Amino acid sequence: MRAAVLLFPGLNREGDAMRALEQASGVKPILVWHAEHDLPAGTDLVVVPGGFSYGDYLRCGAIAGRANIMNAVRAHAERGGLVLGICNGFQILCESGLLPGVLMRNKDLKFVCRMQHLRVERNDTPFTNRYSRQQIIKVCVAHGEGNYVADPETIARLEGEGRVAFRYSDFNGNIGGEANCNGSINDIAGIYSERMNVLGMMPHPENLIDPMMGGIDGRGLFESLVHAPARAA
Repeated sequence: MRAAVLLFPGLNREGDAMRALEQASGVKPILVWHAEHDLPAGTDLVVVPGGFSYGDYLRCGAIAGRANIMNAVRAHAERGGLVLGICNGFQILCESGLLPGVLMRNKDLKFVCRMQHLRVERNDTPFTNRYSRQQIIKVCVAHGEGNYVADPETIARLEGEGRVAFRYSDFNGNIGGEANCNGSINDIAGIYSERMNVLGMMPHPENLIDPMMGGIDGRGLFESLVHAPARAA
């Protein structure tokens, strides 16, 4: 698995993402600056990590979504290559057109930072093959604008095509109410692209890969990617 981790001004989770990938694969990812025009040769996976790219000016991810490197990321995804966007990375993927919808202010208009349970909606994707379907995992969230919103037609398409990756839930897998930390429609915590090779999610699996951090439920996502077949042409 050859992985590239993108770096934009203001991001702060690139080290966590690289550590998670290296721990899962034994291979150190390559850090790619946003002004580059090309991804490293042979890249299988592109990770867009979290943080506050460009200080979240205009809209979260709006400036980064138009960076030089995103043209290469779009081409990579069109070839079937894997792309993972976490938190601000999810916002960037939406702003760049790789995923539909937008991330709005949280329902309470407050930054939320806490441990969070998720329900894995399916386990037949490159990102979730190490989990069980409907498995409840515990990771963490840290965002002010994680409220996923899209028009009714888009939501119906995501639901109908099985493109909801994770939903916010409680310990028992119940969704809705206080289990939803930001007000996202249908408790959506992450979505896939049409070809299931692009995943955007607000929670941070990269922070829960070591027992010292309080759990290892995030490790399954990175181990899934390592064992996924290469898809880029």
